[in-house]
Amino acid sequence: MKKYFFLFVFAFSLLSSCTSEETTTYYLIRHAEKDRSDKTNRNPDLNKNGQERAKKWAERFKNVQFDAIYSTKYNRTMQTATPTAESKGLEILNYNPSKMYDSIFKIDTKGKTILVVGHSNTTPVFANKILGEKKYENMDDHNNASLYIVTISKDKKTSSIETVN
Repeated sequence: MKKYFFLFVFAFSLLSSCTSEETTTYYLIRHAEKDRSDKTNRNPDLNKNGQERAKKWAERFKNVQFDAIYSTKYNRTMQTATPTAESKGLEILNYNPSKMYDSIFKIDTKGKTILVVGHSNTTPVFANKILGEKKYENMDDHNNASLYIVTISKDKKTSSIETVN
């Protein structure tokens, strides 16, 4: 009898895992406005407008339950992610933009809601890699207000862009 009970529990668990639908949602943004006063500085901080925008991103995401927040290691991306991470009580995880959306990242984020903070030349590329198609072009260097949302549900992938001012 005990054998049958365990067999039943195993079969039920297997069936329920096959029928449950995991949805993964990625929110991808570019860092906020950076200090452009020193053209030789390859790792600038956010300027005053950028600091304000970073706070606005946190406000925009107040009703989103993130499981993780990822950022490149640059000052401007980390500073953009910080207000949202602090409001959610999450640590910022770093990612290498040359290895974005690799097999490890896919596994680590499957079924979760994720914020990714990147750059004008990585944010659309990241969205494209998730989608598996070249849908988005690089962002204008002064565009700090676009939010890419990519959702994966079973085999269906959808995306949209909204402007957050």
